[in-house]
Amino acid sequence: MVADARARGLELTGPDGLLKLFTKNVLETALGEEMTEHLGHAKNRADPDRESTNNRNGHRSKTVISDAVGEVEIEVPRDRDSTFEPQIVRKRQRRLGDVDEIVLSLYAKGLTTGEISAHFSEIYGASVSKETVSRITDSVIAEMQEWVSRPLDAVYVAVFVDAIMVKVRDGQVANRPVYAAIGVTVDGRKDVLGLWAGSGGEGAKFWLGVLTDLRNRGMRDVFFLVCDGLKGLPEVVENVWPQTIVQTCIVHLIRISFRLTSRRDTDAIKRGIRAIYTAPTADAALAALDDLDEKWGRTYPAMIRLWRNAWTEFVPFLDYDAEIRAVLCSTNAIESLNARYRRAVRARGHFPSEAAALKCLYLVTRSLDPTGRGRARWTIRWKPVINAFAITFGDRWPSAEHY
Repeated sequence: MVADARARGLELTGPDGLLKLFTKNVLETALGEEMTEHLGHAKNRADPDRESTNNRNGHRSKTVISDAVGEVEIEVPRDRDSTFEPQIVRKRQRRLGDVDEIVLSLYAKGLTTGEISAHFSEIYGASVSKETVSRITDSVIAEMQEWVSRPLDAVYVAVFVDAIMVKVRDGQVANRPVYAAIGVTVDGRKDVLGLWAGSGGEGAKFWLGVLTDLRNRGMRDVFFLVCDGLKGLPEVVENVWPQTIVQTCIVHLIRISFRLTSRRDTDAIKRGIRAIYTAPTADAALAALDDLDEKWGRTYPAMIRLWRNAWTEFVPFLDYDAEIRAVLCSTNAIESLNARYRRAVRARGHFPSEAAALKCLYLVTRSLDPTGRGRARWTIRWKPVINAFAITFGDRWPSAEHY
């Protein structure tokens, strides 16, 4: 083949290169062997005494797409009875190898259907239409439905809930929140629990539906639920998990505080806020808030009001060990996930529908940490925290062994 390619002036790679010729030969040879196995005899070698009258009946041309060499035109053998079912290139199959996975990966990384189509044309010399790309990505919808209804563990030490805004074209383009939840199991594993699309005016009824969905999937107890001022969520937690403690995200409180203050006062205010969330007790934290109010209340009353309004959901983590405090004082566990979501969302600008937005975010979730190293590092970091949880919540730990 190499000698023949050189004689014909073929390059090794490229649209008309040796690699494409090699792929064509391999596929046609394999199909020929499949036909031999199907008929029970090689070409022109049929036993005259055999019972079947089925024979080869020429070929038909077919163009398939390979992720390595682009479009390849092959000759598929036919039989007279039309009972041949090839396996190497199945009937109606137009793509070979990992083309579907490449499309899904590119879509999850933020490329639009048009950009993916152009990518295949430029890199592989293959014609993959935007409609084909859309059909490939639509193939994960059933998988997504199965994912959002999968069974969950019985007990989670913490659940982090946060929202990302996406632009959806529903008559006109508008911002719509999509809520994501991450759960941490009793052995320190991080798990994305689901995605829920909202309208921006969610209340207790919406959150009751979300939490009931999680409970119906097997989640019967959560030690801490960490969120950031999601309206209606704290009110319904007790109805679903009576013992769960709702904790507001301290990092979000700090960020909003600095939005309400002048940059020239940042260092002084930072010291005052730090005295609040590092206080040894809730009473000491309240005293630190009163000091902050005395110094800055007249200048920045909105900042003080922010902290006092969030106080009920702020103080719970102060009753626990330093290890538990460290992971409960923020929703950083979910911030890295949201960063990946935002990258994909920004690349598209807006989505034609809510379903398209959820499909994109699910594909991002699906492509997280392909090697598993991130999960391993996460579990190692959470070992001291899990030990602290096991001691503090020993009576609710899901095993016969108590610590």
